[in-house]
Amino acid sequence: MVPVLFVAACCSWWMFREGVSAVQQVFRVQPDNITIVKGSTALLSCEVEHGTGMVQWEKNGLLLGPDRNIPGFPRYSMTGDPHKGEYNLRIERIELDDDAEYHCQVGRSEVSLGIISLTALINVLIPPKAPTFEEHAVGSRVTWVYGVEYTVTCQATDAKPAAVLTIKKSDLEVSGDSSTSPGSRDRLENTALVTKVIPQSSDNGKLLTCLALNPALQTPITVSFTMNVLFPPNAPIIEGYTGPSVKAGETLKLICISLSGNPLATLQWSKNDDVVSTRWETDEVVRSSRSHLTLSIKPADNMAVVSCEAVNHVTPQTLKTSIILNVVFLPTEVTILGSPSGPEKSSLSFSCFTAASNPPVQIRWWLGPKELVNTIVTITDAAHGGKVTMSNLTMVALREEHGMSLTCEAFNEVILYTKSNSVTLSVQYPPQNVWIEAPPTDKFFRAGTAVKMTCFSSGGNPPPRLTWIKDTKSLSGGTQIHSGKIVTKEITIITVPSDNLATYRCNASNIGKTALTASTKLKVQFPAIDVNIMSSAKEYRRGSTITLTCVTGSSNPASTISWVKNGEQLKAQDLGRKPSLYGGISSSSRVTLIATSKDNGRRVSCEAFSSVLNEAVNTFYKLNILFPPEFLDDQPTVVQAVEHGAALIPVRVRANPPQINYTWSLWGEKLIRDGAYRHHLRGEGALEIWNVSRADSGIYNVTCVNKEGKNSVVIRLDVQYSPTIRSLGDTEVDLGADAEIVCTADANPVTDSMFQWRWLGDEERDLSALERRVDGVTGRLVIREAKRTDAGRYECAVDNGIPPSVKADARLIVRFKPDIHKGVHLSKVAVPGDGKSVAALVCKAEGIPSVAFSWAKNGVSLDLKGPRYSEKTFHELSVHTSTLVISNVSAVKDYALFTCTAMNTLGVDSFSIQLVSTSRPDPPSGLKVIGFTHNSVTLQWSSGFDGGAEQKFRVRYRWPETDSHMYVDVFPPQDTVFTITGLKGSTAYNFSVNAINALGESDYADQGAVVSVTTKETTLLLVPTQQPTRVPVAESLEWPPYILAAVCAGGALLLISNAAFIGCLVKRSRDKSQGGEGEKKDESGQERTLNEYGDGELINTHAKKTLLIDSGSETGSSLYQDSTSESGIYYYPVRDYRPSLFPHYEVPERGEPGIQGWEEGGYEDWYATSEGHEYAEVGEDYPQSSRVRWHNREMANQGRETSWAEYQDPGRLRIYDEADAPLSDIYETPYGGRGQLV
Repeated sequence: MVPVLFVAACCSWWMFREGVSAVQQVFRVQPDNITIVKGSTALLSCEVEHGTGMVQWEKNGLLLGPDRNIPGFPRYSMTGDPHKGEYNLRIERIELDDDAEYHCQVGRSEVSLGIISLTALINVLIPPKAPTFEEHAVGSRVTWVYGVEYTVTCQATDAKPAAVLTIKKSDLEVSGDSSTSPGSRDRLENTALVTKVIPQSSDNGKLLTCLALNPALQTPITVSFTMNVLFPPNAPIIEGYTGPSVKAGETLKLICISLSGNPLATLQWSKNDDVVSTRWETDEVVRSSRSHLTLSIKPADNMAVVSCEAVNHVTPQTLKTSIILNVVFLPTEVTILGSPSGPEKSSLSFSCFTAASNPPVQIRWWLGPKELVNTIVTITDAAHGGKVTMSNLTMVALREEHGMSLTCEAFNEVILYTKSNSVTLSVQYPPQNVWIEAPPTDKFFRAGTAVKMTCFSSGGNPPPRLTWIKDTKSLSGGTQIHSGKIVTKEITIITVPSDNLATYRCNASNIGKTALTASTKLKVQFPAIDVNIMSSAKEYRRGSTITLTCVTGSSNPASTISWVKNGEQLKAQDLGRKPSLYGGISSSSRVTLIATSKDNGRRVSCEAFSSVLNEAVNTFYKLNILFPPEFLDDQPTVVQAVEHGAALIPVRVRANPPQINYTWSLWGEKLIRDGAYRHHLRGEGALEIWNVSRADSGIYNVTCVNKEGKNSVVIRLDVQYSPTIRSLGDTEVDLGADAEIVCTADANPVTDSMFQWRWLGDEERDLSALERRVDGVTGRLVIREAKRTDAGRYECAVDNGIPPSVKADARLIVRFKPDIHKGVHLSKVAVPGDGKSVAALVCKAEGIPSVAFSWAKNGVSLDLKGPRYSEKTFHELSVHTSTLVISNVSAVKDYALFTCTAMNTLGVDSFSIQLVSTSRPDPPSGLKVIGFTHNSVTLQWSSGFDGGAEQKFRVRYRWPETDSHMYVDVFPPQDTVFTITGLKGSTAYNFSVNAINALGESDYADQGAVVSVTTKETTLLLVPTQQPTRVPVAESLEWPPYILAAVCAGGALLLISNAAFIGCLVKRSRDKSQGGEGEKKDESGQERTLNEYGDGELINTHAKKTLLIDSGSETGSSLYQDSTSESGIYYYPVRDYRPSLFPHYEVPERGEPGIQGWEEGGYEDWYATSEGHEYAEVGEDYPQSSRVRWHNREMANQGRETSWAEYQDPGRLRIYDEADAPLSDIYETPYGGRGQLV
């Protein structure tokens, strides 16, 4: 307050001193203290009355400035109407820094002293930050154990003023100790509240909350966490067992329930302290655990203790509930002990007892329907609290009680239970009768016959056991059958010799005793049981006597003996008969033989035959005859082998004893010896030779030795080998003489067909017509009257079937005199005679033997030792080349006729070559048609002299409907066969051809002659079309005669007028063409106009237009058509490439330039309006003409394929048609091109 009074006094003194008389400025409204929450907007009021000074606000002694926007304080501004003296301070989004002292100041002015308002305080309220728990995270789930004390600390920071904290547990406030501390900034405070919490089970799942409140808040800030309180569950409850007892066999379903607990209880079942189930389920909704147990009640479960146990993490001890089962069970079985079988009138004892039961049962006995009362019953304890009941019974076995049922019954009248067991009494007594059904005893059976016999017995208990016995031996088999009191047993026997007169008995017995018996006998016929051959020795030598005795076994009736050897019956001596086994007879016989080697191993058979049974029994004796080795008839005398392979020479020998020693020799030399690695002895004495060579061929001797002697044989080894050619040399023969090519081979075997001949030239040639001769290992190919074309290499192939075959070739040389290559195109050589050029004259000749060359100039032999003339000769087979090189060619000295002479021992040939100056080419010759179709013609010709420069060819043709020729350049340019395509069918064409080089073009071939050919007829494919429907026309509709006459007359006049008009046009066109060029000559070229050579190529001077079309023959070919015109045009063709263009046709000029359609020809026509033709040569090979200077030297679109539409642009491409003009015989050429004639 003192500073304010002081300032006011100073202002009053100043005003008094200055003598101010104006009204003093004063505050109408001064700012008041305000309390505001952070983030709000504060407004300090300041209104000045009579304000003349500058107004500004002060904050804690800091002047904020008079600017109403208060620079540097973007949240500060002065509001209100300054004209009304309103200077309110507005602070937006207020912060802690805005908590300060504020003054509104008005500066002094010329008429008033400055004034300062009262101090205004802004108290900024700061809400606390969200409370936090020191021990736990906000929003978490905190696990506590019930009854345990826990400390909880809640903190709220940076509040102004300090926050008040409250802790609530399950919505109930919990007391604690609160404290404050400075905050993170000046004037801010922190609050902490510490409390002790003891959770209860009722707190589980509920919140523990901390609330923070201060004046800056309308509602407290609340944070919490969830209490997860662990507490034990309630004791379990068992449901499902309600009665005092349960029956065995029933299913008991028990449920164990444990309520509450956190976590919910873990349940398990046990029976008699043995765990039987650990499965349970929980229900979080009702907070319970539940476990089901299903028991199949058994008697063993009686008095069993079934328990359910519940436990969780905080259970101090296991919670357990138990029940004791009272199981009612009946005896599972009734057992009778004692044998129910015994002899009649014997004593039988039985004992009956039950299994354990609860409650116990009683026992009573029944014999059939009669109850037996003389029994003793006892009851004893058993397992699981059960009882066992037992009863004993003794009785006498009577025959009339046989088969009756003895029953032991266990019962309990209280529980209405009964169970019984029975046995059937068997009283034993012997059978009463036995008999046999069998064939009559006087019937004979053949051995091997099936005989059936049946034994019957009646009475007896148990039923008697029937046993068949043959003599003294029991028989197995057969099935015993019971039918009432009758017992039968049937056996079937296959009769054998021992059954003859044998006794068959049937015994009936029971209880281990034989009571009755019956018997019968059989009579059986059988062949000899066996046959035996006896010999006086085991082995015999060749030529000794062999005695064999045959004795048969018993037979019924007696058998007859016969002997057989090698299919032949032998004569024998009968030794008589005698009784033998089974009531039969034995026979014997003897035979005598002479031993031979062929009989070794053979069998001598003895046969015993029964005529009654028509059956024989035989045996054999194998002869063992000793003899020395004997070679078999199939022993080979010749063995073949292939060279370099292995040879096996077999030995076909027999001997007894079979142990043979083999000795092999060749030319008297023993082969099998130590170190002989190529000769090996194989099985059965065969000789194997490894890596056989032709030297192994020869006569081999093998000697075979055993204990009885030795023998030998000779075998020839024939070694076959693949062919080789011993001699095949070149053959020389004069032209026209017979030639014989001799091929000598070495081979084994040698066949007539092993020689084959083949021509080795470039082309295939059939030699089947040539004579061939074979003489042993020599083959000859004979060529009669040898020609030059027969010369060359011939292959001789030899194949005798032993691989590999062999081939060799020889040359047939046909000697002939020199033959020089001649031709018009070879008769001239053109080079400039400028004294600098070099000329090479080539003379190529064929001849055998070698050809020598000589040269002459104008008939005078050349001296090749001079400096300007040199000659080189090259020889290649029958072709010989001589090149005469002339240096510094002079037109005066060297333009001459040079003669090349070729000579050998058979003759001489010569050819003249004229050395001339370069010029236009000579005309081609021999033009002819070699093929044609409906739209193409193929031509062939021979080229002439090229004039010393590269030449190409152009074909000219026309047909009757045109007034001009078509031209096409041949591609490739030097080809002499060419096909023109795109022609019309069934049309006559005239063809000619000429040559062109850089100096000009030649006359047309064959003195201007033309070749005519008519193309084949065009085959049209007819497309089926629908026949139009015919409209009925009245039969009376006819043309009147006068109308028909008028129409005909009009048509005739129209035709005559058109013909006259066309004739006038043609005459006018011809007059124009003849006026500029003078008289026109025929195509034969007999009279020719003057023509000159320029730098370019000369084209017919009367040409008006040249039309380019695609000939379709070769890529890049061009076609031209000529017609009459007034001006001469020069055309520069493409050398190596021609654009592919579609064919076009041409008509005479018809007036104005432009494009006009011609429906008949199906094309468009162009008429050039400029004098020049833009068609430049690729690469500028030809210089510009001396007569025409071109204004545009650009290439005419030859580097790419051009569309047909582009070529139809008349402004882009100029097209000409040139009339034919004969060329002159006189050529005007530059000096360098003409030279001088010699």
